[in-house]
Amino acid sequence: MYRFGVFIAAVGGALAIAASAAAHAELSPAVALTNHGQFFTLAVPTEKDNATTTAIQLTVPSGVAIDSFQPSPGWKRSQQSTGSGESAFVNTVTWTGGSVPTQEDAVFGFSATLTGGSTTYTFGVRQTYSDGSVVEWNGPESSDTPSPVIEGVSSIGGGGGSSTLAIVAIVVAGVAVLLAAISLGSGRRPLT
Repeated sequence: MYRFGVFIAAVGGALAIAASAAAHAELSPAVALTNHGQFFTLAVPTEKDNATTTAIQLTVPSGVAIDSFQPSPGWKRSQQSTGSGESAFVNTVTWTGGSVPTQEDAVFGFSATLTGGSTTYTFGVRQTYSDGSVVEWNGPESSDTPSPVIEGVSSIGGGGGSSTLAIVAIVVAGVAVLLAAISLGSGRRPLT
């Protein structure tokens, strides 16, 4: 019974950490191929009670070329760019006019290409609330307001069948965890 309690405590702790990590401005996917077009999603949580998110400003790092934006009903989008025509680069994007209540996320989508090679791309996000307060999501990873980041890589999965092997390994590990939990819950020793 003691082992089962330890198992439950460990799972609960992992879920609590995952829940707290999810309460940040996030860009997904967190890892993307360089020099390939990709659709990204920005999600910014409204964490303040009795206020709504009314504006989001995204600062785009060098080496990220935004091609287009997904429509965001209820929001007006403006942007500042350098260059012109095909060589224009978006530096900042601001969405205003929306109203996202507490415990919901303001979500925006865009297509972009990571052109700066295999590196970490650090974005800045400025969130404005209906009461005039502002949250700057531009701190280090360990802070309460970390910057959203994307890791640019030259390849994902190493090619060949390695992604299939990774999926099989994850499934086998999941089954093993499930069997261990059942064994702990029933008081039986696992088969060895």
